[in-house]
This record gives sequence, C-alpha cells and structure tokens, in this order.
Amino acid sequence: MSTQDLPAPTSTPPASTRLEPGQLLFEAPRRGKPPRHLADLTLAERKDAVTKSGLPGFRAAQLSKHYFGRLVDDPAEWTDVPAAQRETLYAALFPRLMTSVREITCDSGTTRKTLWRMHDGALVESVLMRYPDRVTMCVSSQAGCGMNCPFCATGQAGLTRNLSTAEIVEQVVAGARELARGEVPGGPGRVANVVFMGMGEPLANYNAVIGAVRRLTDPVPDGLGLSQRHITVSTVGLVPAIEKLTAEQLNVTLAVSLHAPDDDLRDELVPVNTRWRVGEVLGAAWDYAHTTKRRVSIEYALIRDINDQVWRADLLGKRLRGKLAHVNLIPLNPTPGSKWTASRPEDEDAFVRTLEAYGVPVTVRDTRGREIDGACGQLAAVEA
Repeated sequence: MSTQDLPAPTSTPPASTRLEPGQLLFEAPRRGKPPRHLADLTLAERKDAVTKSGLPGFRAAQLSKHYFGRLVDDPAEWTDVPAAQRETLYAALFPRLMTSVREITCDSGTTRKTLWRMHDGALVESVLMRYPDRVTMCVSSQAGCGMNCPFCATGQAGLTRNLSTAEIVEQVVAGARELARGEVPGGPGRVANVVFMGMGEPLANYNAVIGAVRRLTDPVPDGLGLSQRHITVSTVGLVPAIEKLTAEQLNVTLAVSLHAPDDDLRDELVPVNTRWRVGEVLGAAWDYAHTTKRRVSIEYALIRDINDQVWRADLLGKRLRGKLAHVNLIPLNPTPGSKWTASRPEDEDAFVRTLEAYGVPVTVRDTRGREIDGACGQLAAVEA
C-alpha cells in the first residue's frame, strides 16, 4: 500500500472523524446495567450485601477467599459455608456475567484467545499468553470502541457499551482458573501480568477500570493479589483521564497508543488527536512518569508506507529523547479485507535503528496470535 491510498493529511480531519464542539466520541451508549457481582464491591460492601440477604457478614470474607484465593466457581465447593446458605449467597453475589462462545489456541496451546458473550449479548475478547517465565492476560474494558481508529478492527466496529468492574475482573479470574487447574500446557500456574489492551479505550471507562485495577491488586480476600507494577493501562491519549490517573498515584504502567509523532498523520490514525494534540498527550504522559517514577510505554503500530518512514522515526526520537519512556513497536496484525498491513522488515529495522540512535529504548512486540485472529475485535466481528 502506498500513501496515495490514503486521503492527504490535513489540519482538519475528514467529516467522518472530525470532533465537533461538545461531541464525545468515547461516550458509551446507554444499555442495561450488568448485574452486581462480588467483584464489583469492596469487602465492606460485600459484607453489607451479605447481611441484607439475612446472613452473617463474615460470610463475605469466606466467599471472597473462595473467589479470589481458591478461584472456585462452584458453590458446592464452599465447604465452610452451610449448604442451606450457599444458593442464597450465590444468587446474591455471583450472577453469570459472561459465557465463552469460542476459544482458539496457537503456540502449542500456550496462547489462548476467548470470545465472551456478556449477559446482554455484547461480545468481548480476552487473550492468555503463557511464556516460559510468566503469564500475561490481555483484557477488554469495553464491548467495542468509540475511538474510530481506521486500522483497528474494534474501532471500526463502534462502541457497544462499557464493561463493569466485575466483567473486567472475571476475564482475568477465568484465565487464572484455567492455569490453576492445569488446563494450559506447562502445568499449573498463575497470572503474573495484566494488560488493558484488549477491546475498548480503558480511560473512557475510567471508574470501572480503576475498580478492576484495585480488585486485581488488592491482597486476598479483598482482591486477586497481583502487583500493581505488573498492570498496564493503555490509552489513545485522553488527557484529562491521564491527569486523573496520575493523581491516583498507582504504580501501574501507562501505555500511550501514539502511532504517529506528527499531528497531521495522527489526526487520521487516531481521530481523538483532533481534541488533544501529540504535544498535550506526551506532556500528560511525562507528568505521569515524573509523579509515579514509572516508565511510560509508547505503543506504535508500524503500518507499511503510512507511519514507518525514517523521518517519522527521527521526529519520534526527538520527542522522546531523555524522557522516561520505552517504545513498543507493534507489527500490525492486518484484519481481513483491510488495506492496512505490516511494515517491511527492512523499514522496521531502519525505524528501530533511528530510535536507538537517540538513546530511546525500543523493542518490537512478539507477534503472538496472528494465526488466531490476534488483532483485537476480529473474533467478535466474525461472530457478529
């Protein structure tokens, strides 16, 4: 594909992606609220819910240990809870949030992508990736996405709705159960890392995502007990939300999906750039790095003849030089029928060398999952 396949970048984006005053591209459509689940609640709120069911409040801690600690999903295994109370508690705090529609695997079964149907029929995806030294889970924060990035399958599908805290957490817990039960090749294991890089824009669903981060990182029985330092939250650059995240003073990694170092091209690739420009987005990211002392990950999908030119690598290097940042280059996972495709190996190599010349740390992401429709939203699009 050549650059002439695209409309010429301009200072004003096409009408299909231009943000009008007051327009919120990332607003979620109003739909039925997901049922309340134990993972939506703090431990104190769980105690309140249990007592309102007419049962002793201490049962909340027991149920939390079963869910987050033992990864149990069958009330028959709650042997420390009287049998007569199990169904009442289960009905009150464990509604079925999602059902597996399809699971496909590659890498000898160590990469597993699951398509979930939520209680209202919305479709989301999660991916479990087992490496020799760790297990990473990529989770969705929304059903669909409202960011409208043209090279992204999820963005082109549009936004269905935000996920609840529990719907996000349950994706991780489901993967943790598979690992604990030895259902993933390599024997029993545990989730070490969680990345909010699945379907959706995490910071457009801010409250639920922060709730999920706290459930994932609070110690058992409050939560799953993961390290905050092993959680990554991505964004296309919602500056007010980045500032809000900075104020949380969490130790999670912020990942900025930049994809272009110049405003003209980024207006085309990431339409929300028409509201918050590259300089504003990176400025908010550097404030986050300064406050948290955490290195920011700059996500950059390399697209052939679109954003992979050496001069753009040079501009990116100048923007990042001396900053607490790391560039994660992503060979584009092309979607069926799309004109967007991955860069040539020689162009990828030249991009890497240019960044390294500025002293910018850079890696090329492992392209796991390409043979199982690895790009976010592909399975959901096929099912829909």
